[in-house]
Amino acid sequence: MAKNKNTRPQPWNTADIPDQTGRTAVVTGANSGLGLATARALAGAGAHVVLAVRDTTRGEAAAETVRGSVEVRRLDLADLSSVRAFAAGWQGDLDLLINNAGVMNIPEARTKDGFEMQFGTNHLGHFALTNLLLPHITDRVVTLSSAAHRTPGSPRIHFDNLDLTGEYGPITAYSQSKLANLLFTLELQRRLGAAGSPVRALAAHPGWAATNLQGRDANVLRRAVLRLGNRLIAQDSQAGALPTLYAAVQDLPGASYVGPGGMFETRGAPTLVGRSPAASDPATARRLWTVSEELTGVTFPEPAVRARG
Repeated sequence: MAKNKNTRPQPWNTADIPDQTGRTAVVTGANSGLGLATARALAGAGAHVVLAVRDTTRGEAAAETVRGSVEVRRLDLADLSSVRAFAAGWQGDLDLLINNAGVMNIPEARTKDGFEMQFGTNHLGHFALTNLLLPHITDRVVTLSSAAHRTPGSPRIHFDNLDLTGEYGPITAYSQSKLANLLFTLELQRRLGAAGSPVRALAAHPGWAATNLQGRDANVLRRAVLRLGNRLIAQDSQAGALPTLYAAVQDLPGASYVGPGGMFETRGAPTLVGRSPAASDPATARRLWTVSEELTGVTFPEPAVRARG
């Protein structure tokens, strides 16, 4: 029988996730949105998934909607003592760490440790968590960034004023934190490779996915525009989670960056995507790493990583 010439391969989706039986994953911010969609997909493929959430009551309610093996553990990325407690309580191997949680375009605020909230939560909290858990991680770390790392205005790391004191802008702070996520991934992969570790660091972005983040924008007008965009343009959270899942289970090189392959990377099937020159600068990545170690008091566990590798 002749093949139908109009037949096209189906876009990559959750049905393409390999069997995850016997694997353990931690997903931060997994009580809603992209994190919950990611947890559902991994648990549905057989993984044991830990929902690492700030509000365990909401986390337990979310866990009840997930088919498969799940548990809920408390983690507040805006509080380094909570990050340390979470990591200290971990026993055994951890195959996959998904650094998904984040805040976006919020009014100026500080973490418990005094850092600007978006930089402190999106970058420093995950920086500390990853390094503290690295001795347990066997496969990979996937960190969620954003296309906002390249917003107009040349986003950069404000090393002279990381908290943006006196010059805070919600979008500037968010863009800085998402740029930091990519630089963190770049330097983490370099360090893992130098240590001879098989663990890989990758990054992903969801495109425009309709989540509750848009409803927390500091600007009322921008919040209304984003909500309209959620209805007219955005993917749902299941589609938005696909780049993260692709980065988590496909055989990709370390430091890969995955996003939607469709219109302006706002939607579509997951694929490898580019990043800004600022997000590709190894010198800036090393400088950010050094500063992050100083701010968090957490360092790269090289002896443990070498031993595992």
